[in-house]
Amino acid sequence: MATIEEALEIERLERDIFRGAITESQLPRTFGGQVAGQALVSAVRTVDPAYRVHSLHGYFLRPGNPLARTVYQVERIRDGRSFCTRRVTGIQDGQAIFMMSASFHHGDQGPEHQDVMPTVEPPDHLPDASTTLSPERLWAMREWEHWDIRHVPPGQATQREGVVSAQQVWFRYRHPLPDDHLFHVCTLAYMSDMTLLGSSKAIHPDTPTQDASLDHAMWFLRPFRADEWLLYDQSSPSAQAGRALTEGKIWDRAGNLVAMVMQEGLIRTLRRD
Repeated sequence: MATIEEALEIERLERDIFRGAITESQLPRTFGGQVAGQALVSAVRTVDPAYRVHSLHGYFLRPGNPLARTVYQVERIRDGRSFCTRRVTGIQDGQAIFMMSASFHHGDQGPEHQDVMPTVEPPDHLPDASTTLSPERLWAMREWEHWDIRHVPPGQATQREGVVSAQQVWFRYRHPLPDDHLFHVCTLAYMSDMTLLGSSKAIHPDTPTQDASLDHAMWFLRPFRADEWLLYDQSSPSAQAGRALTEGKIWDRAGNLVAMVMQEGLIRTLRRD
């Protein structure tokens, strides 16, 4: 399957118009993380390198066709002294399939604090998912064969009072990536759509549902590398009316809180017919 370099590849058609590459895929619709990642790469290409992306907010409007290229139109909303803002629309067959706003900041001095990383089983003590999954799940995970993903077993996951549905996942890219901070940010945007909606199913493991990402927001807090272990600490505060709200904190192994994610997704009960 496609490497992350291939999945995030885009070409410039005009000053603010880009086109994503078609990559090998076995999915019936384009993986949402790929659309978000390509959209972010497009926005990055229009911003001075002195500014770093610190947040994005996106909506998945229509399913993408993995056999068709997506065109990304970037709007330069604002170029300020401290912040830049971009809006990106992903288009297939004349229709918008994804919309995203991204904000960039050149950084300032100020007070600092962060939550404490939960105590969790280290990834070295957990099996690689590729060695433990059923044949059906293993076939599905071929789409992300370049990622090392290790779920913390439910009995070993951090238990927090009042949190009803949660899961914890270690992940990293299996191969060395370029020493480019923005590439690691776009790689994490790609990866952040994976497994997060599953936290809403942790308390409903036997309920068949139709799942899809609806919207996605991220905040990039501290430097990190996507080819080193990151802990994705996920929970779902609410599920109702066929939608689930999920949230995730992403930590590096040193205990630094590097990113946060919020997503609402469709978890509609699957009809037997």
